[in-house]
Amino acid sequence: MAAVDDVIARGYGDPDRLGVCGWSYGGELTNHVITRTDRFKGACTGASTFIYISNYGHDQYQRWWEFELGLPWENREMWEEMEPFNRVENITTPTLILCGEKDWNVPVINSEQLYMALKRLGRITELVVYPGEFHGIGTPSYIKDKYTRYLDWFAKYVKGKGTEAEE
Repeated sequence: MAAVDDVIARGYGDPDRLGVCGWSYGGELTNHVITRTDRFKGACTGASTFIYISNYGHDQYQRWWEFELGLPWENREMWEEMEPFNRVENITTPTLILCGEKDWNVPVINSEQLYMALKRLGRITELVVYPGEFHGIGTPSYIKDKYTRYLDWFAKYVKGKGTEAEE
């Protein structure tokens, strides 16, 4: 958050109109940020891990998980501390969640878990699953849809305007 504070202090950002967005590891970072602060008015997260232990042994990053966090059965406290799921009740930021149906690296269950937790908490959220897509969205119409959704989400929740379709 120090970088955000610096941008605001330099006059490049408006503290009342902040949004956060990321895909893959960027989505994972987005999930962390929105569990730790309510400064952002809107968030978009895509193809992101939400419950780390559910991916252990499944994704291509197992060695990195072990390097950063240790083995889950030997360092359970670290794994639990790092999981955004364990702070989900702190999320108040309206959150758009996107993913590919056939993402084998970060399976759709991650997005579904985040979505269901936010819905159960009564938070503003939307889940978009792109049929037939993998970790990166490659179909041109879906790429356009993804970026249109980003712009509409931030227009509505960060800028406080209606969506393009409403205006």
